[in-house]
Amino acid sequence: MEINMYQVPNPGLPGCPPGLEYLTQVDQLLIKQKVEFIEALAGFESNNKYEVRNAMGQNVFYAVEENDCLSRQCCGPLRSFTIKVLDNFGQEVITVTRPLKCMSCFFPCCLQELEVQAPPGNTVGYVVQQWHPFSPKFIIENEHREAVLRLHGPFCGWSCLPDVDFEIVTMDEVDKIGKISKQWTGLLREAFTDADNFGIQFPMDLDVKMKAVMIGACFLIDFMFFESGNQP
Repeated sequence: MEINMYQVPNPGLPGCPPGLEYLTQVDQLLIKQKVEFIEALAGFESNNKYEVRNAMGQNVFYAVEENDCLSRQCCGPLRSFTIKVLDNFGQEVITVTRPLKCMSCFFPCCLQELEVQAPPGNTVGYVVQQWHPFSPKFIIENEHREAVLRLHGPFCGWSCLPDVDFEIVTMDEVDKIGKISKQWTGLLREAFTDADNFGIQFPMDLDVKMKAVMIGACFLIDFMFFESGNQP
């Protein structure tokens, strides 16, 4: 696997999990899904792969799904998954895990959940779906399962919109502090023109662990709402 190298800061920042030092310096990320030729040509479901870039278009992380062929073909976007996020030196710095659950907006027992570890084996947070009949809603939890942020998607039927925003808001829902966007209208829009692009915006001073959880939330949103067969 060839990764476009981009130098990251020296490790060892206090309170920052090893490998996440670069995230302390950014307030936005671009995530581009890499589509395999066989999948694009024949609709054959392959493991998802993503490039995580900074605002200048430089690769800072590379993410790859680990899954078996049976799960991919039988369960499609509903499948459980483990996504490993690697730095530009090939070291795994984040592990994102989603268990297998049915997905239906009509049954609260089928809510989705995702765990983020950084580094692998050290849980830093969770993304937990809340039940709502019309709009995607999630709670962002820290490693102690304490709710710290909310993530609110748009009303059902957004497929006609040029951009789809999932807003990151405070627990009291008073302040919007960021967003996860499909077909982002921020920097480098001209360089990313296909339908598999996301942007993440968050405060520069947001806890670096929560920044890692937002990357995981972006993967979950992609699987739940924008993979083949899931778009409204």
